[in-house]
Amino acid sequence: MPATAPTRASSRQAPQDLTSRVAGSFDHWKHLVAESFVPLTARTNDVEGFQGRMRSRVLDRMSIVEVTATSHEVHRTPALIAQAHERYFKLNLQLEGTGLLVQDNREAVLQPGDLAIYDTNRPYTLAFEDQTRIMVLMFPCDALSLPADYVGQLAAVRMGSGGLSGIVGQFIRELSANLDVLNGPSGSRLATNALDLVSTMLHAEMDISPDRMKPQALLAVSIREYIEANLSDPLLSPAGIAAAHFISTRHLHNVFHESGSTVAGFIRSQRLDGARRDLRDPLHAGKSVGAVAAAWGFLDAAHFSRTFRDAFGVSPTQWRRAG
Repeated sequence: MPATAPTRASSRQAPQDLTSRVAGSFDHWKHLVAESFVPLTARTNDVEGFQGRMRSRVLDRMSIVEVTATSHEVHRTPALIAQAHERYFKLNLQLEGTGLLVQDNREAVLQPGDLAIYDTNRPYTLAFEDQTRIMVLMFPCDALSLPADYVGQLAAVRMGSGGLSGIVGQFIRELSANLDVLNGPSGSRLATNALDLVSTMLHAEMDISPDRMKPQALLAVSIREYIEANLSDPLLSPAGIAAAHFISTRHLHNVFHESGSTVAGFIRSQRLDGARRDLRDPLHAGKSVGAVAAAWGFLDAAHFSRTFRDAFGVSPTQWRRAG
């Protein structure tokens, strides 16, 4: 569904601003869809009577959007996917009405309280016969510790309102009710918490344990956890990461290539996101920009400033002041 892309470009344009958009017509809605976080095509059998509204906010790398609309459907087609530059997961919480999600020859009929995840890198359809309200979380695939292909096994699988999925659904429901106050450091922490909860839920849904995961998938999880635990080390490098896992650097690069990313890119994005959060965090208000950068493994202040500006469109100092 439409939203604001949780990319560094969107952070440059409207860092964490709450937006609310009402479609004046279905043509307008299609225009909004065309400008959404991933391009979609839209159709309805009630062009004249269609009504649609979106409320969205970007928190770090995660986009949160509440969609309220009358009967319609959207499609993610192979042609649109071919234009994509980054792979995302989307998690839907059905709040009102009934939704149908189709992906990978699976269908999930979603009633209020149900959750379902899907991959923007593969074709899908979302259909709503009547008035509906849903909450959508969208985030890059590398935001989860699980390999993307494993998460893909749960695409278009209904997760009901009981157990862990019920806890996660309630958390997302509360985010929906409080979109207007989700900002600043607290909003960033909630985004991190939400992704942690989603990861935990998906682990449970797949009943994953180390003895059941394929060796390559288990290795990918271990490598990501190792990198995240050592981001403050300025000497963190592919050679060191490979040595810590008793593999060659070529094997390490292949592990990341299979997920559509690179070792250096993953390290850089994790460090930048951490530094960006700390620059807005009152707990670190007394630290200089250089000290915050060094805490995330950036020892060259000038290099950090250039990298930060390239990623977010503003300097670290401007970002801190804007908070």
